[in-house]
Amino acid sequence: MDQATHNFTPVGSQDERVFLEGPKSRWREFVFTLSVVREFMMGFRKLHFLGPCVTVFGSARFTEQHPYYETARKISAEMAKLGFSVMTGGGPGIMEAANRGAKEAGGLSIGCNIKLPKEQKPNPYLDNWVTFNYFFIRKVLLTKYSYAFIVMPGGYGTMDEFFESITLIQTGKIQRFPVVLFGRDFHQDLYKYIETMVARKTINPDDAKLFLLTDSITDAIDHINKFAIAGFGLKKQVHIKPFRFLGEHFWPVTKK
Repeated sequence: MDQATHNFTPVGSQDERVFLEGPKSRWREFVFTLSVVREFMMGFRKLHFLGPCVTVFGSARFTEQHPYYETARKISAEMAKLGFSVMTGGGPGIMEAANRGAKEAGGLSIGCNIKLPKEQKPNPYLDNWVTFNYFFIRKVLLTKYSYAFIVMPGGYGTMDEFFESITLIQTGKIQRFPVVLFGRDFHQDLYKYIETMVARKTINPDDAKLFLLTDSITDAIDHINKFAIAGFGLKKQVHIKPFRFLGEHFWPVTKK
């Protein structure tokens, strides 16, 4: 690796970085696999009693003064009032705003945090969280418990999460959960690009209908109400006793 490339590469998870560099010894890859299984099991056990969630994606870089922060806070409060737990990546910015809105509305606020050299540490509005070493495990957990996805303005990570969600729906790997892409002005060029993909026949016209692009909190609520709550017949969860020795947790929610 030349010096320019070395300086460009950010500092991240050393284990994951080594794994993705190519084949290693059988023993080293076996040990890595065990660490992945352990991290998956930790996440499964901690989040098993979470109940139906809405996952909110968005930039870690927006401050409390930004309009998108306030919008994420408001829309997440409405999700909590509908009875959903609100899950985010657990960090600052839009993630903090979403967790804050849910908590202030009396809902359950959960984070799937990731170890990063900068930006990412658990925000102060989490009822509980899990911290992961590996991005791919975190992405699975952010999807596994959710009946809807709200995509606020963000960067590479947010786009990755948005396209992964609609790809899983498009390919039938998960059910057709509602996806809300919030912010018409911010996402207008992205939407044009998706229309270009339809025009060039790299996706089907129906694939462009896998999400709702809107600026309206009311429209987002109605969309999730129709396609998540009514669509999947969601009702108040039946509580099952957790086993503490398995690392399982149950977090009761106090409604206002």
